[in-house]
Amino acid sequence: MALKIYLRPYRTSEIEEKMRILFKLGALVMLMGVFTASAQAQSGQAIARSGHLERIKASATLRVCIWPDYYGISFRNPKNGELSGIDVTLSEQFARELSVKPVYIDTNFATFTDELLADRCDIAMFGVGILPARAALVKFSQPYLRSDIYAVTTKNHPSLKTWDDIDKPGRVVAVQTGTFMEPVMKASLKQAELMLVKLPNTREREVQSGRADVFMTDYPYSRRVLDNSDWARVIPPDRPINPVSYAYAVAPGDDAWLARIDKFVADIKRDGRLLNAARAFKLDPIIITQ
Repeated sequence: MALKIYLRPYRTSEIEEKMRILFKLGALVMLMGVFTASAQAQSGQAIARSGHLERIKASATLRVCIWPDYYGISFRNPKNGELSGIDVTLSEQFARELSVKPVYIDTNFATFTDELLADRCDIAMFGVGILPARAALVKFSQPYLRSDIYAVTTKNHPSLKTWDDIDKPGRVVAVQTGTFMEPVMKASLKQAELMLVKLPNTREREVQSGRADVFMTDYPYSRRVLDNSDWARVIPPDRPINPVSYAYAVAPGDDAWLARIDKFVADIKRDGRLLNAARAFKLDPIIITQ
């Protein structure tokens, strides 16, 4: 038996009505998509507005950028891998106040701004000098240390005895790239040659080898040289050369986070924690108490 299929022809009015229904359904779907995208955008904006404090609390971690070769500040012992220094002590205390754990992320003075701006760490806590070029990129807390420039040479250098012996013809002065000594020496040296030292090379190696006569550093690092070297002699400045204040640095755009850091700095100055941490690492001569 043959199967017969009967198709009822639609009237024009029925077709138009179905087209109107389909159009309305399509418009509704598009509108729902717009609402969904808007809600997602608002959700993302809300997360962004929540800032570092909320994220730190949610993750239970404080991501701290450090330079792990900064003696007395944030130094990793090459023998056992343990961290020590004033900013290791203070970052642990800060994390404890926030009820989280610190997680340390290695960086250096040449790249720490990139780490902050890329949101790879919440704060840089390793005695960061407040320099105009850095302040154009990141935000700084209230300062807590201040150091001038110190010169390091060998004990047996035949002609380098005082600060005035440094900028002489034929002299080679080494500085580490990215430190605040780099722009200062570029501007101040008139006769001596400036040597820029990039990691993994070290200023000590350049001076010990004789390729440089002297290298420039700050007070904390000069303590490392004296504590760990029998060949070195530190020449302190006999007049102010370029005192620089040190602070903690964060990415711009989160005022609440910066205000919380400023409160921490004010608290440790007032309650003695800054002084105690500085004394433990022989840095009390350079703390800022006000």
